[in-house]
Amino acid sequence: MSDSFDLIVVGGGPGGYVAAIRAAQLGMKTACVEREHLGGICLNWGCIPTKALLRSSEVMHLMQNAAAFGLKADNIGFDLAAVVKRSRQVAGQLNTGVKHLLKKNKVTHIEGDGTLTAKNTLSVTGKDGKTAAYTAKNIILATGARARELPHLQADGKLVWTYKHAMTPDVMPKSLLVIGSGAIGIEFASFYSDMGADVTVVEMMDRILPVEDHEVSAFAENAFKKQGMDLRTKAAVTELKKGRDNVTCIVEQDGKKEEITVDRVILAIGITGNVENLGLETVGVQVDRGHIVTDEWGRTGVDGLWAIGDVAGAPWLAHKASHEGVIAVEKIAGLDGLHPMDKGNIPGCTYCRPQVASVGLTEEKAKEAGYDVRVGKFPFIGNGKAIALGDPEGFVKTVFDKKTGELLGAHMIGAEVTELIQGYTVARTLESTEAELMHSIFPHPTLSEMMHESVLDAYGRAIHF
Repeated sequence: MSDSFDLIVVGGGPGGYVAAIRAAQLGMKTACVEREHLGGICLNWGCIPTKALLRSSEVMHLMQNAAAFGLKADNIGFDLAAVVKRSRQVAGQLNTGVKHLLKKNKVTHIEGDGTLTAKNTLSVTGKDGKTAAYTAKNIILATGARARELPHLQADGKLVWTYKHAMTPDVMPKSLLVIGSGAIGIEFASFYSDMGADVTVVEMMDRILPVEDHEVSAFAENAFKKQGMDLRTKAAVTELKKGRDNVTCIVEQDGKKEEITVDRVILAIGITGNVENLGLETVGVQVDRGHIVTDEWGRTGVDGLWAIGDVAGAPWLAHKASHEGVIAVEKIAGLDGLHPMDKGNIPGCTYCRPQVASVGLTEEKAKEAGYDVRVGKFPFIGNGKAIALGDPEGFVKTVFDKKTGELLGAHMIGAEVTELIQGYTVARTLESTEAELMHSIFPHPTLSEMMHESVLDAYGRAIHF
């Protein structure tokens, strides 16, 4: 069997399916090859179902503190199977939605594993073992990534989990050790801690959430310790000894080794791109440390072959993949006025409790880059809406170039900051200065008022603190 397309997208995740739909909108005959679940890891095993789990733990926390709101809630508990079932149902609903979107936009959905056999040629093997060949003027690789494992840190799905196993637990562990304190590790630590597990987090760097602003990391560390988490920084797990229903972890810190025995372990030590079995060697694609090398438009070194999303490197975020997909497709279509993606304008969000969100440069990175900075901060305790919500812990921090007033970065920790950060992202995209932000009117009473006050504080003009 042979069929020809203008564009074939390999991978149906948030990068792939968005690229395919945009291509169809631009009049291209488009196919999307996906071997498993449309929506990819994000929709099926990442961003969406984890947020459903975290919503359950958030409600659990609120119920346990009902008295603070003048309410009564007795005999509080949970049904783990029902919590997991809800999470899977949310993912399933959105998976069906992606199928509908592809059909609506007349994108051909091809199920199977795609392999490049020559330039502009893809061989797809279906679940039935049958193989078909397809050709296209352009092919976009959007195959995503998977959890990284190390020789001494291997998941087995029973005692040692990756994010996928941690999302569908058959039992609620009484104790848990999380290796890695990036977004994935901290979100699971937060979920299991709020659900009653004793959680230990081990991080090799000198602080948790190491990519965030130092003040945010420090605030998060204090918050998590108050919640009962045991945080070990500048530490490493050197060995896992599996028992019948527990794991003894050898943790090395400050030159000393300690044994910590827990019910389960979660590996959250990063991801590596899905570059295997794609035929990259056949066509001469360059791969560097598990990721496909591309230019600012997503082009590989092979004419007509593109790569986007996690397989093309950091930051490993769904919204980055989607935007890359649109840029690559519009470049293929030859649209005028295109601009490469500015990675400094990609917001990052971590949905732990308290939430963390940021965009642009941290104060430290701005100074390292040679900027003379103005920094503003505003605490949640000074905001009426935060106090009314019962979440007065956290702050908003803004970093400006003292010379030009350019917003260099914004960093937040506290309730619902993942919904607030987009305001600063828009400001950076529009190249706003402090003047535009100061003259923007923020509604009252809202958490967003803290954004305004943080800007004002950078210039000595804060009103409410």
